[in-house]
Amino acid sequence: MRQAPPPIAYLLPNLFTAASIFTGFYAIALALEGSFESAAWFIFLALIFDGLDGRVARMTNTASHFGVEFDSLADIVAFGVAPALLLYLYIGESYGRIGIMVSALFIIFGAVRLARFNVTTSRIEPSVFIGLPIPTAAIMISIAILVIERYEEFAPYKVFILPLALVLAILMVSNIRYPSFKKMNFKTFHFIRFLIGLIVVAMGVFIYPIEGMALLAAGYLLYGPLRASFYMLRRLIYRG
Repeated sequence: MRQAPPPIAYLLPNLFTAASIFTGFYAIALALEGSFESAAWFIFLALIFDGLDGRVARMTNTASHFGVEFDSLADIVAFGVAPALLLYLYIGESYGRIGIMVSALFIIFGAVRLARFNVTTSRIEPSVFIGLPIPTAAIMISIAILVIERYEEFAPYKVFILPLALVLAILMVSNIRYPSFKKMNFKTFHFIRFLIGLIVVAMGVFIYPIEGMALLAAGYLLYGPLRASFYMLRRLIYRG
């Protein structure tokens, strides 16, 4: 019989969740000060803490309903409010009500995405996500800002962050499926190939952090619509 973890063990994953809230709030504070690039990096840091809390809970057998709800509240702060406010202050403010609408829709649709996830998955880890995960949407906003801040030649395209945010918001509440890596069975992979691929990706991100993360995030973002288009086209061909 598996021994129940000590009560203090339940504190550890929730500390990572609290850290995600703190870094999300600090990103908001930095955005209000006009430090947009630093704010974007702190949203990345929130993503790291968000990825650790669930894994630590599973490793220590301390997953709980409280932890699930706490994590959702943390996500709406770190990946909903923080990137939306960053978006508004960075570019949306210059476009008045349009900027307000897009920024608000990002938060609202992100909250809908989280609520749908909670009521449809319960305690079962999904093999796929229905709709774009809100952390991915937040990271796309952050990456777009980091790229524009890094490369001056992209400055004229700054306005396109608003339609990008609108597309991300719609994808969050769509029925498009995205892969979840929580149930990946690494035993079925060829270890050497997987290790080599992981090393190559890690080196690329290390040498070109912004560009590497931009490619990874863009690839994940496009995977869902491309997969949906492929299956739709295949059904049309079979029906024809």
